[in-house]
Amino acid sequence: MSLSEPVFLRVAIDTPLDSFFDYCFSLRDEAGALLPVPAIGSLVLIPFGSQQITGIVLQILHETAVPPEKIRDVLAARPQLPPLSEEWLGLARFAAEYYQRPLGEVVLPSLPKNLKAIKTVALDRALKKLSKLTAAPTQTPVAQQEASLNAEQAAAVAAVTEGKGFAPRLLFGVTGSGKTEVYLQAAARILAQSATAQVLILVPEINLTPQFETHIRHRFPGVMLATLHSGLAEGERLLHWLAPHTGAARIILGTRLAIFASLPDLQLVIVDEEHDPSYKQQEGLRYSARDLAVWRAHQRQIPVLLGSATPSLESWYAVQQGRYQLSELSQRAVQDAVLPIVKIINLEKEKPSEGLSQRLIAAIRLRLEKGEQSLLFLNRRGYAPVLSCDACGWISQCTRCTANLVMHKGDHRLRCHHCGLEQRIPRACPTCGNIDLQPLGRGTQRLEETLAAMFPEARVFRIDADSTRLKGSAAAAFERVHEGEVDILIGTQMVAKGHDFQRLTLVAALNPDAALFSQDYRASERLFAQLMQVAGRAGRRAQAEGGNASEVYVQTRYPDHPLYHALMAHNYRHFAADMLAEREQAQLPPYMYQALLRAEARELQTALDFLQQAAACMPHPMITINDPIPMTMTRVANRDRAQLLIESASRPALQAFARLWITELRSWKSRVKWSLEIDPVDI
Repeated sequence: MSLSEPVFLRVAIDTPLDSFFDYCFSLRDEAGALLPVPAIGSLVLIPFGSQQITGIVLQILHETAVPPEKIRDVLAARPQLPPLSEEWLGLARFAAEYYQRPLGEVVLPSLPKNLKAIKTVALDRALKKLSKLTAAPTQTPVAQQEASLNAEQAAAVAAVTEGKGFAPRLLFGVTGSGKTEVYLQAAARILAQSATAQVLILVPEINLTPQFETHIRHRFPGVMLATLHSGLAEGERLLHWLAPHTGAARIILGTRLAIFASLPDLQLVIVDEEHDPSYKQQEGLRYSARDLAVWRAHQRQIPVLLGSATPSLESWYAVQQGRYQLSELSQRAVQDAVLPIVKIINLEKEKPSEGLSQRLIAAIRLRLEKGEQSLLFLNRRGYAPVLSCDACGWISQCTRCTANLVMHKGDHRLRCHHCGLEQRIPRACPTCGNIDLQPLGRGTQRLEETLAAMFPEARVFRIDADSTRLKGSAAAAFERVHEGEVDILIGTQMVAKGHDFQRLTLVAALNPDAALFSQDYRASERLFAQLMQVAGRAGRRAQAEGGNASEVYVQTRYPDHPLYHALMAHNYRHFAADMLAEREQAQLPPYMYQALLRAEARELQTALDFLQQAAACMPHPMITINDPIPMTMTRVANRDRAQLLIESASRPALQAFARLWITELRSWKSRVKWSLEIDPVDI
């Protein structure tokens, strides 16, 4: 399309303003000829105030309401980049409308930074590199060396690949039942159906991508794979975003941000560990990648497969309502591999020594003698949760948060895990001068020290956020475990899911009770999922004849709690039925829809007053507005925080109210920082 008259582009930019901006397009080439008008979905460089920024074209207009003296010109187009599709813009519009954010705050942040740079050097370099990669010969996309499937796996693969249209399916399989093999073979069949078909595979955490990537590259050696997660360098992320956008990459593996990848011929969406709360973004656009995956499959009328050994109650309820279909894997995939025996240790009767009961110590020693691996799960990093003075009662509190400073012995530091404040460990009590300061409680570092002293002959290894800070360190750490270079593994939730530890036969969960008394109604669901997942790391290979069965020990002061009884029986169905009955009685999700208005200010009362005014500012039929309350972690980084929960039995009513409510709140002049989250997962 050439310019024969003034053409205006309506552009979205990354701004909290819920509006778009019109610019005049009048660019010419070096010979003075008018350049083609950028298509809808193209990126353009535009002036905005005193800055030059990148925006995305939403409409092409022949007239505008902007006065001629105020209209500004597009500075540059990006003709070398294929435009984003109307379908992708549709996904962005849905996310913006559902999560109540301006469209510009959805489309632009979801793109790689180098794609939005003022100069196109990085983009041109990435496109050149991509062209060389695609010029290389490729092999057939049909899976190489396919493993044999059992009847349940084969039925699941057939159900996913032989259906027509939108087909949401929950793959409910016990840990070790071969869900990954179902994913791979379903992907192989989809890729074989079309030369351009693409498959999107989502995982909840970055540290799960190397293992998946290895499986995919081994199975599909001739198919380009793109990985998308926040751990990539900007140059890598741009290349891996461009590969599927141009159709070169046919398998896309990533964390939650990958749901916004541009995929022109997406034919299958897979969400592994669909229950995981990591799929919910907790800042900016607070979206659920799992829910957007289902919507995206509906948009394209393609199958979506949600896999988990402990499905979210929302997905389980959807199965009961007939909205999702169910495929079940009830047995472990490896022949003669059985689920571990779960044993409860009552800490009221079996007093622990250094945090470990004598029965657990004996079990670890037995596994060491047999040359088998043990995993101790403690979801608390650092050396000790707090440092204290017995003489005056001083404890290491953060001066900026309502939290304690965690002791990190190796670094000689006290750290706040919420705001990042660091201090040196004091030589004496700051209050009374007592030099005999004591660490209270146990973190993974202290447990590592205890086990190294208790089992000097054992190779003790710790995996947590502190030990895997450097790029590639997590993958290297897990490789050591897989290669058998570790006897006793200590880990946080990083090790609890997705990892296939073939030599691991003993798992112990330490100090899980705190979640039983959390104010968050989802805490029990998360604890059960976490314990089921970490228990599933044990016994994933065939049990040797006459050998000991794999074991899981849970140390608790509440051995009669129903959650632990369901865990002992590996009975998710019973646990889910009880939880859903409780949720229905209390009118909580999935029987109710929620949104959470958060406010933060220098003073708590300022935030509470803002929320009180927000609650009373407009009528709200069909909406329940609860009283504003301080958040559990009230103060973070010298800002006090409060929240206001709104609920409705009708999702459309909640959405309609939220849309009007946000418009009203944005019109207020206030120093309070606030945000609204739809479908909150942390309350």
